[in-house]
Amino acid sequence: MFRQMIEEIDSIIERDPAARSRLEVFLLYSGFRAVQFYRVANWFYRHDMKLTARWISQYARHKTGVEIHPGAKIGKGLFIDHGMGVVIGETTEIGDHCTIYQNVTLGGTGKHHGKRHPTLGDNVMIGSGAKVLGPFRVGDGARVAAGAVVLDAVPDHATAVGVPARVVRVNGVKTNTLDQVHVADPVAQELCRLRYEYEKLQKEIEELRAQLPSQPEPCSPPKSIPEEAGDHENL
Repeated sequence: MFRQMIEEIDSIIERDPAARSRLEVFLLYSGFRAVQFYRVANWFYRHDMKLTARWISQYARHKTGVEIHPGAKIGKGLFIDHGMGVVIGETTEIGDHCTIYQNVTLGGTGKHHGKRHPTLGDNVMIGSGAKVLGPFRVGDGARVAAGAVVLDAVPDHATAVGVPARVVRVNGVKTNTLDQVHVADPVAQELCRLRYEYEKLQKEIEELRAQLPSQPEPCSPPKSIPEEAGDHENL
C-alpha cells in the first residue's frame, strides 16, 4: 500500500508542474487525500462493512470537498486536480492514470439499480465543471472539455465538447460535426423570436383599434357641492 501511495504521488508530480515535492503532495493536495480516504473506505465496502465505508467517505467529503462513493472502482494514478466539488457515483469505474478537475460529476441519470454511472478508460481527462451522466464508456485517452455535459459514449482518443457534448476530434483529426466558433446562440435566437411575435401582436392590435368607431370622451362626474355653513346651523 505504501508503494502504491508513492507511485500515485509521483504520477501527480509528473502531471502537475506546481507540485514541487512528494511531501507537498502528501500534505497539501486534497485530491490525493480524497483518493487515499477512498482506498480505505473501499476496503470496508468490499468486506461488507458498508456503514463504516460510507462514514469514511462522508468524512473525506467534509475534509477535502471531494465525494467518492466507496463502491466505485478506481484504478491507479488517479489525479483529482484542485478537487473541490468533485462527485463520483457508486457504480463508476475509472481506469489508470486519469485526470479529473474541479466540479466534475460522474453521475447517473435515474434511480434504477445496477450500473448507472459512467466507465472511464485509461488516461482520460475530464475538464473542470464537466458532467458525465449515464452508464456508458469514455474511451482510453479521451478528453472531455470544461463545462461539457456528456450523455453518450465517447470513442477512444476522442475530444468531446458542448452541451450536450459532441465529439469534435478523434486521434487529433477534426470530425467537423460541430463548429464551436460560429455556432448560433440559442438564447439570442429565442429572444429574436419573442421580439418578432411581440411586434406582430402589437401591429394586429393597432389595426383592430383603427377599425373601431371613434367614441366620445366620457363626461366627467359633477363635482360635489360643499354644504354651506348656514345649513348646519339650521339643523
